[in-house]
Amino acid sequence: MRRAFYLPVLVLLAGFLSSADAHYNILLPSSAFARKGEVITLTYQWGHPYEHQMFDAPRPVQLSAVTPEGKVMNLTDKLEKVDLPNPKGGKMVSWRLKFTPEERGDYLFVLQSLPIWLEEDEVHVQDVVKVVLHVQAQKGWDRTVRRPLEWKPLTRPYGLLPGALFQAQVRSRPAGDKESSAPLAGTLVEIERYNPAAPREPLPLDEFITRTAKTDAEGVVTTTLPEPGWWGLTASKDAGTLEKNGKKYPLKQRASLWVFVHDKAASK
Repeated sequence: MRRAFYLPVLVLLAGFLSSADAHYNILLPSSAFARKGEVITLTYQWGHPYEHQMFDAPRPVQLSAVTPEGKVMNLTDKLEKVDLPNPKGGKMVSWRLKFTPEERGDYLFVLQSLPIWLEEDEVHVQDVVKVVLHVQAQKGWDRTVRRPLEWKPLTRPYGLLPGALFQAQVRSRPAGDKESSAPLAGTLVEIERYNPAAPREPLPLDEFITRTAKTDAEGVVTTTLPEPGWWGLTASKDAGTLEKNGKKYPLKQRASLWVFVHDKAASK
């Protein structure tokens, strides 16, 4: 996959972006499992997940949580800006949220980013990122949230072991349509693991860092998740144009789903 320089609208991302690295929005809870009443920390980062090369993350447009009963909670104002150590030295801007689940079931967190300008490709991208927090009961993990492009898990996105087969459907919603959505067939999906620290060099070839697949006629992608940890699946579609410096450039909407693989089965 070709990589690029990135410039968010209204926000300048500092740092050199190698042509061998992919940029993703990363939204991860401190644990994939939680208990009712237990405080969980969500962290939003921007950078290269596998290489753990991070950059300043712009403030999200919106962060919301959908409860197991389907209630939508707007958490945007509860985000706190934090400066985390950069693996290359210095600090990087990230965003954190303390959250206490009050129900048993699955909480769906949804983050929407600013439009981002990819200078080398001369295209804008805008991301919606989803992650599920499991709280003691299997309820609501396959919920959708009416976004222009989004993921509907067909395999439960937690309680997985290395080598598990995972399936999810990419669904597209026409502009202005708040009700109907349809499977998005034949779209490219990028699959990459998040490393919580920079891996030892030499790094693998790009083909082993970012895996790619395409959705089938029903918009379903099928992949294995061979190692423990967080895995991000990202799909994209064309979404018109945005203006920059008096000229219109393509806009792509991206949707990411983060899935957790355990190293072994947890005990009760």
